[in-house]
Amino acid sequence: MYSLKEEMGTLRKLLDSTPSPVVFCHNDIQEGNILLLSEPENADSIMLVDFEYSSYNYRGFDIGNHFCEWVYDYTHEEWPFYKAQPADYPTQEQQLHFIRHYLAEVKKGETVSQEELKKLEEDLLVEANRYALASHFFWGLWSTLQASMSTIEFGYLEYAQSRFQLYFQQKGQLTSLHPPS
Repeated sequence: MYSLKEEMGTLRKLLDSTPSPVVFCHNDIQEGNILLLSEPENADSIMLVDFEYSSYNYRGFDIGNHFCEWVYDYTHEEWPFYKAQPADYPTQEQQLHFIRHYLAEVKKGETVSQEELKKLEEDLLVEANRYALASHFFWGLWSTLQASMSTIEFGYLEYAQSRFQLYFQQKGQLTSLHPPS
């Protein structure tokens, strides 16, 4: 058994030691909110939709949350109306692919050495995975509340349990990630 109050304190300490700028975030970049544009002039372009959770937030939360969403399929038509596949969490190489494209867009027009770029990639990898814990924690708490309030047919308590299980699993795997300097 675990104490969410104590765990929140532990998570807060970890995130306090993890630099992450506050930026405008989507906060719900999951498969149903990403459209792949098919017109030839927009080849390999995407469009994000469904901005009801958008706000200013830590960059690490938005990217970490996106990585967490790789695990969940919300098109499952039977109870609990989602399917979790923890093995689908992006590999380090998949995460770096995303991070490199993100940084290429953010740093467009700037001169950045290969050494600086490698450091930015490593730091953002740590940042995103630490904030992925915050994503699991947040959506676990959110889902617990929804279980008592929502009229939508969805396994909110099961989802909360899944998010907290993945929180603790991923927390155990983060011991090898050092804080960005």
